[in-house]
Amino acid sequence: MSRTFSQHLLTWFDTHGRQDLPWKHNPTPYRVWISEIMLQQTQVVTVIPYYQRFIKHFPDMPTLAQASVDEILGLWTGLGYYARARNLHRAAQLVWESHGGELPTTLEALMELPGIGRSTAGAILTLALGQRHPILDGNVKRVLARQEAIPEWPGQSKVEKQLWQQSEKLLPQTRVADYTQAIMDLGATVCTRRHPRCPSCPVKETCRAYAQGNPEAYPRPRPRKRLPLRTTRMLLLLNDQGEVLLERRPPVGLWGGLWSFPECPPQTEVALWCQEQLGWPIEEMMTWPPVRHHFTHFTLHIQPVVARIQGQGCQVMEPSDQVWCKMGTMSKRGLPAPILRMLARLREQLEGISP
Repeated sequence: MSRTFSQHLLTWFDTHGRQDLPWKHNPTPYRVWISEIMLQQTQVVTVIPYYQRFIKHFPDMPTLAQASVDEILGLWTGLGYYARARNLHRAAQLVWESHGGELPTTLEALMELPGIGRSTAGAILTLALGQRHPILDGNVKRVLARQEAIPEWPGQSKVEKQLWQQSEKLLPQTRVADYTQAIMDLGATVCTRRHPRCPSCPVKETCRAYAQGNPEAYPRPRPRKRLPLRTTRMLLLLNDQGEVLLERRPPVGLWGGLWSFPECPPQTEVALWCQEQLGWPIEEMMTWPPVRHHFTHFTLHIQPVVARIQGQGCQVMEPSDQVWCKMGTMSKRGLPAPILRMLARLREQLEGISP
C-alpha cells in the first residue's frame, strides 16, 4: 500500500503540484527554513508576499543574525504568531555563533534550535538536501487521518504517535523532496478541511474515510471549550506635534517584543493614571467603541481611549521602551494587527479634523 500511495501521489504532483513556489527556486536550507517557519499555522497564499519581502531584506544567515529584532518584527507585522519571528532571530544568532553561520544538517541538531520541531526539521532537510525524513504538519495529519479513518483528535499524544508511524511508513526511498511537497500540497489543495475534492484525489482508492463516505468527519477537531475573556484599556496618547506614544511590550508573553499603546486597568481613571504613571496631564479625551481580538486561547477586549497631552513636557527618557512616533514612520516597527487598525483609524480621524 505504501508504494502505491507514494507512486500515485508523485504522479499527481508532477502535473498538479505547486512547483513554482518562491522557496522552491534555489531551495537552500536557509530559504526553506524561512518558508517553513512562516508556513507554521499560516496558508501559502498569505506567506508568499511576506516571504519575498523577508528574503529580499535578509537574503542570508549573516544579514538575519546581525539584524535587530525590531527589523524582523517589522517585516513580520500582520503575519501573526510573533514568537516565530523571535525564535527565528534567536536561532539565526545561535547558528552564527555556534555553527559557523550554516544551519545544521542533522535532525537532532536542527531540533535544538528555537522554533524548530521534528516536522519542521524534517521538512528543511528533505526539501533542501533530499534527506529522508517524515513530516507531520497540519495538512499531512489530515491526509493521514483520513487515509486510516482515525477517529480521535490528532493533538492527543497516542494519535500523534500513530500518525508519525504512518508518515514514516509511507515515505518512499526516492524522490523524497517531491513526495514531501506533494503530500503537503495534497492536504492544502485537495484534501482540505472542508469540502475536500475527493473525486480529484490521487489516493482516494486507499482512503478509508472516502470509502466510508464521510471524509469531513476526519480528523476530529480539537475539543471545544469556552475561551476566557481578558479586558484592558489602551491609551492612544497624542502630543502637540501630532505624534502618538508607543510602548515596547515585554519580550515574552502577549505580542512579546512588539510595539503597542500604554495600558491601564479598565476601571482606572485615565487622567489620574497618566498624571501618576507618566507625569503628563491630559487636555482632552475621547473613548472609542471597544475592539475585540481573538487569540487561540483567549479573547482580548480592548477599550481604546484617545487623549491629548498638555503642553511641551512630554519627553521620554532615553534609552526607553517608550517612543513618540509620527503616523508615517511606523512601518519599520513590529506592530500587532489590532494596533495597526487603531492607528489607521486614528490617522483618518486626525486627517479629517486637520485644517
